[in-house]
Amino acid sequence: MGKYILQRLGMMVFVVLGISFIIFVIMSLTPGNPAILILGQSASPDQIAALEEKMGLNNPFFVRYFDYIGNMLHGDFGNSYLTGLPVFDDIFSRFPTTLKLSALAMFFAALVGIPVGVISAIRQYSFVDAISTTLALLFASIPNFVLGLILMLVFSLNLHMFPATGVQSFASYVLPALTLSAMTMATLVRMTRSTMLEVLKQDYIRTARSKGATERSIVLTHALRNALLPVITVIGVDFGYLLGGTVVIESVFSIPGIGTLLITAIRMKDTPVVMAAIMFVTLAYSLVNLTVDIIYAFIDPRIKSQYEKR
Repeated sequence: MGKYILQRLGMMVFVVLGISFIIFVIMSLTPGNPAILILGQSASPDQIAALEEKMGLNNPFFVRYFDYIGNMLHGDFGNSYLTGLPVFDDIFSRFPTTLKLSALAMFFAALVGIPVGVISAIRQYSFVDAISTTLALLFASIPNFVLGLILMLVFSLNLHMFPATGVQSFASYVLPALTLSAMTMATLVRMTRSTMLEVLKQDYIRTARSKGATERSIVLTHALRNALLPVITVIGVDFGYLLGGTVVIESVFSIPGIGTLLITAIRMKDTPVVMAAIMFVTLAYSLVNLTVDIIYAFIDPRIKSQYEKR
């Protein structure tokens, strides 16, 4: 198991390097001059040329890229073109907000999605099953920003239950978290329902019933645990996605997280911030996937034995 974890951590290095190269290429091809962004439009051509020379912007692409990687390996990710501060100061100050928002959204999705999926599977083709399936399809179809505006209109502007923008208190996270959780919640309902239906048809479930096990014990002890593997996969993948995919919701609700920082940096071609933010999210996503793989081993001993054989 330990060897497998080390292998996965080693693979993350190549993933981060690959992502860094792709983003560096994209930022190099986009129009805009960082020197002008730093000095302003009123700077003279001589000042701009001098700053370009100092920043190494006149060097060939691969020279600039490998200089960046060399500095990165020494812990220097550069300074923001806009603020002049180290990029990770901005990232670490905003990441807790994005992490809270993503974690709360995933909590809402799992809290509703898994129990509803289990109930739908147990009561297949019932009225409850039809309603839950219909609502799951509906929430999966509504774009996040549309749902966010609807929730803001109803619960903030009309009912005055939650703040519309900002993150002044815990209540400020509720509406954006519900908005983010909608699609994942719908996916969990459908995934839990389908896997539970498949598990409930297995021979060992019939054996448990023939031995007199209660329906509650069969569902919670025998069926649900074996049905959780694909559900955990969805939770892990979607949680990693939420860490880097809150851009639209943070913009709608004016939340100062990684998403709004990244959007501003892309618009202003603040390359150091864009590079560091995307690599940070990539690393967080990879760690979440590794955590999911480790959780697999604790749920299913067969998977743990496969890890040990590797």
